Amino acid sequence: MVGCGSRPGSGGVGPLRGFPQPGGGRSSCIGDSGVSIQPVYGAQHPPLDPRLTKNFIKERSKVSTVPLKNKKASSFHEFARNTSDAWDIGDDEEEDFSSPAFQTLNSKVALATAAQVLENHSKLRVKPERSQSTTSDVPASYKVIKSSSDAQLSRNSSDSCLRNPLHKQQSLPLRPVIPLVARISDQNASGAPPMTVREKTRLEKFRQLLSSHNTDLDELRKCSWPGVPREVRPVTWRLLSGYLPANTERRKLTLQRKREEYFGFIEQYYDSRNEEHHQDTYRQIHIDIPRTNPLIPLFQQPLVQEIFERILFIWAIRHPASGYVQGINDLVTPFFVVFLSEYVEEDVENFDVTNLSQDMLRSIEADSFWCMSKLLDGIQDNYTFAQPGIQKKVKALEELVSRIDEQVHNHFRRYEVEYLQFAFRWMNNLLMRELPLRCTIRLWDTYQSEPEGFSHFHLYVCAAFLIKWRKEILDEEDFQGLLMLLQNLPTIHWGNEEIGLLLAEAYRLKYMFADAPNHYRR
Repeated sequence: MVGCGSRPGSGGVGPLRGFPQPGGGRSSCIGDSGVSIQPVYGAQHPPLDPRLTKNFIKERSKVSTVPLKNKKASSFHEFARNTSDAWDIGDDEEEDFSSPAFQTLNSKVALATAAQVLENHSKLRVKPERSQSTTSDVPASYKVIKSSSDAQLSRNSSDSCLRNPLHKQQSLPLRPVIPLVARISDQNASGAPPMTVREKTRLEKFRQLLSSHNTDLDELRKCSWPGVPREVRPVTWRLLSGYLPANTERRKLTLQRKREEYFGFIEQYYDSRNEEHHQDTYRQIHIDIPRTNPLIPLFQQPLVQEIFERILFIWAIRHPASGYVQGINDLVTPFFVVFLSEYVEEDVENFDVTNLSQDMLRSIEADSFWCMSKLLDGIQDNYTFAQPGIQKKVKALEELVSRIDEQVHNHFRRYEVEYLQFAFRWMNNLLMRELPLRCTIRLWDTYQSEPEGFSHFHLYVCAAFLIKWRKEILDEEDFQGLLMLLQNLPTIHWGNEEIGLLLAEAYRLKYMFADAPNHYRR
């Protein structure tokens, strides 16, 4: 079964409730017509932080008197029989908060915290002047909260200060924690300043390139590979996707013509969504839109969802060979956020789009449609009948991993894990379900700079992404553990640094194997 790739009308509306079978086509997530929306954990639905829960889970398993299963599942079929829904494992409603493990954990935390509070309090009594001076040195800007997301970040920061001694005892990494509500804005995991001297120099180079009479697209791609500055990303993406011409004099007329053409499609086709032969397509789109980035308030606004519905429906009508397939809805979001940022200076995740003028919203909608269309033109075989493009890419990934890390490959074979069971979603959604949206935007800077970035280079990114977790993979010694790990990879704290390292490794693999076929073959 393939949750992200089910066709309209199949009745499949839940997110990845089962797992794809090798060689299978597109089947529904749910066999009947019932609507069941289950949470899908990943970058957009973050799991519990494994660093905090790993020891606790082990301790609880020792004292628990209720066996969950007689034995661990050792194969896919056994796992499927024993598990009604893989995503339900670890849900809060199954936790017994009265168990001894919870009581033991709470007492340890209470004792450690109380001891530290007493020690801190005694220090404050000795040196009150230092405490007062430290408080007065805090910049006033830290007290200004522009959005609920910033408020959450502020609360997390204050909480971390109170629990700092406890964190040191647990040996957690000393780095700024990005809030679990995924932030869209660029943010390095290291907490580096938002604009360094080097970044200012790069921004100036971009502006010179973009303002020249005929933009040198090859040079623009070279500059964009390591990332595009936020200020020039909208126009850079339009150029790299082929939506805008390189000649600056033609850009304004081209934008006007293409935007008018898109809204001509709206007038011509959108009313047909209620016709019988289009009802299934529109119904599937209407169901999928609310599940697009559900943790980001921006995408839960009715006006934004209406824009997405129009974009996806018009694309499906104009591409009957594939039509709409679940997963395509995710591909709109990076373009929408980037083009919205052209009009919004603050963080966009909580921005109310009703504050924008009608002309601005129309421009964002039309540009998102055309750039998404350009992307899908290069990977449309991923979404045609039986999705042959994805089948080939997953097979190529298996072959590549067997070459670069035979130990991981044999580990999968030993526990009967098929690549299609986890990598289908990686190809269908271009890793958007595995990474925070801010990381996807940075990743797409490079994809649009690479020749066939979304279709060819993505394969090497997936291989590098898989090998990144080789230690965690080799530590799992049963089918169920491996599959749950691969579908809940802990990337919620990732930023530009991690994506940069991932892309560097992917480029190395591409250089070694794409240009040296003998390394790739058996």
